[in-house]
Amino acid sequence: MTVRPFLPYADRRLHIPAEPVEAVTETVRMIWDDMIDTMEAMPGVGLAAPQIGIMLRLAVVDASDKRGQAVRMANPEVLHASVQFRSHEEASPNLPGVSAPIRRPRAVTVRFLNAAGEVEERDFVGLWATSVQHQIDHLDGRVYVDHLSPLRRKMLVAKSGKLARR
Repeated sequence: MTVRPFLPYADRRLHIPAEPVEAVTETVRMIWDDMIDTMEAMPGVGLAAPQIGIMLRLAVVDASDKRGQAVRMANPEVLHASVQFRSHEEASPNLPGVSAPIRRPRAVTVRFLNAAGEVEERDFVGLWATSVQHQIDHLDGRVYVDHLSPLRRKMLVAKSGKLARR
């Protein structure tokens, strides 16, 4: 297992949709393991494969208090989103040093291929739901700052760049 480096925000791969996963293979399982190690090293509550340069629809999420409860997802898609929203301060290692409050549905039902390669539907609430939606955005070629006004996004990207040059 390996901690992988993150792509910088300007890398075009972060801004294009990832490819669907045909089947859960040993290679996919090894990628998930590396993703979990990388997520834990941040530390964070989720990671999408494109963040580390792997252009597959793979994500991991672990918003548990104890950790070690990571949900491995291939091809996740939101089937249902609650009408209630919650705001959460979001950040990304691809845009270090900055964050912004993002409003997302408080709960979602998601369909995905699980670690056994079976189709699973699961409900996520609170921080789990926020993280799952954040990861699906990455799989769709979006970063959390894409939810902000163009001016606010430009300011955060510039601030992150300035911090990185220090």
